[in-house]
Amino acid sequence: MLDQDEARAALDSAGTDDPKELRDQAVLELLYATGIRVSELCGLDVDDVDRERRTLRVLGKGRKERVVPFGLPALRALDAWCVRGRPLWIREGTGPALFLGIRGGRLDQGTVRRVVHARLTDTGVTDLSPHGLRHTAATHLLEGGADLRSVQEILGHASLGTTQIYTHVSIERLHTAYRQAHPRA
Repeated sequence: MLDQDEARAALDSAGTDDPKELRDQAVLELLYATGIRVSELCGLDVDDVDRERRTLRVLGKGRKERVVPFGLPALRALDAWCVRGRPLWIREGTGPALFLGIRGGRLDQGTVRRVVHARLTDTGVTDLSPHGLRHTAATHLLEGGADLRSVQEILGHASLGTTQIYTHVSIERLHTAYRQAHPRA
């Protein structure tokens, strides 16, 4: 898991017009902003993005559909990819895939894993997978005050018990704050 400074460092973009860099930035921003699974990201189509509401329509496990919000940094990265990157990679038969590989086909999960690993390694973080970004997003939501039920919905967990695995860091943070603040801790 990344702390907030590490997440910021990993997501800071150099501001390039290289299509691969634009795509990779949008991929990282969306993974962190939404906590979606790699399979869900790869399955996104252009029409699954609602820019006005800043939401994604995601098809999760068990073919369950959910709507997931995302922030302005992810919207900016997504717009840069869709305007300056994606059109350069469209080929005959590309279809509606939001994220494309360099040959114009739908981006595959292995490529997403390589992108995440490479970007995080460049910032000094090793051995963090896209699932680690999901864990990071969930933890940062909880630390920021989101309730467990909302995080469950965002992540697409069928059971609240599954979401509770992300609370351990927040509980540790609560204990630290309690020890520092309470006179009889």
